[in-house]
Amino acid sequence: MATHEIKPEFYNYVFSPYLEPAITIDRGDTVIFHTEDAFESRIKTLDDLPSKALKTAKFLNPQTGPVFINGAEPGDTLVVDFKSIEFTRDWAVSAVIEYFGGLQSNDITRTMQAPLKEKVWLWKLVDDGQAFYNEEIRVKIPARPFCGTCATAPDLEAIQALTPGPFGGNMDVPDVRPGNKIYLPVWNEGALFYIGDCHGSQGQGELCGVALEITAKATVTFDVIKGQTISWPRIESPNRIMTVGSAKPMEDAARIAYSELIKWMEDYGFTPEESYQLCTQVGGLYVGNMVDTVYSLVASIEKKYLTRQ
Repeated sequence: MATHEIKPEFYNYVFSPYLEPAITIDRGDTVIFHTEDAFESRIKTLDDLPSKALKTAKFLNPQTGPVFINGAEPGDTLVVDFKSIEFTRDWAVSAVIEYFGGLQSNDITRTMQAPLKEKVWLWKLVDDGQAFYNEEIRVKIPARPFCGTCATAPDLEAIQALTPGPFGGNMDVPDVRPGNKIYLPVWNEGALFYIGDCHGSQGQGELCGVALEITAKATVTFDVIKGQTISWPRIESPNRIMTVGSAKPMEDAARIAYSELIKWMEDYGFTPEESYQLCTQVGGLYVGNMVDTVYSLVASIEKKYLTRQ
């Protein structure tokens, strides 16, 4: 199995079935992706307020890819096995942006209130890359790297890179991380895989809309499950299976996620009625993001409950 490395000369800002592949690989190959931060590294100091630093940025959330995987066909499932994420600089940035975030109005949910004041937060990578520290807040938090975006190309549309959906996309789900496998639907020949938006850390919900944005190098290995069709992204960790639903209102995202989890549990021999009852008692549910164009929720169940006694 071969290992490939992609250092983009330019990035894409849509999940699209129409873009030329950056590289073509075989099943079982490993790819090292270099990713840019969500702001194209335009915010570097406390004085780089988003309204100025991003004024000439036509798009945000640059993506590396797409990757064409030989043998992937519509109706298959792409398996993305996250091996590692390495930061490629020693600081991360977050910010409060006018009319963006979970606790202020935006273009879709409007009020007559003034926006929150812009502010940039810089977090220094410390402890040999194991933590981040902010000098103003004076608190250290653990580094928990993951990729905010991870997607296959949609069937027909080119969809902006700030959006999550059945194809994956900008889910901002912390479980898209090393040690886990991500399963994505395939609608196009070669799957056409995109990745980007690495976060150094992020709480559930990504409350202000901006996690610890950082440049990174993500290493993943690809495989294809032939003839298995899934409708929404799935995530498998060593001890859990998880499904992602993205929608507005938030309860619809929860319904998608849990419905897809119950469907997955059929593979473990459970009827939908049994799964419905079991998830009611021991299921997990958390908010990946509450700030994007639609919200992403993750339903889960521990694997220990998938074995009958």
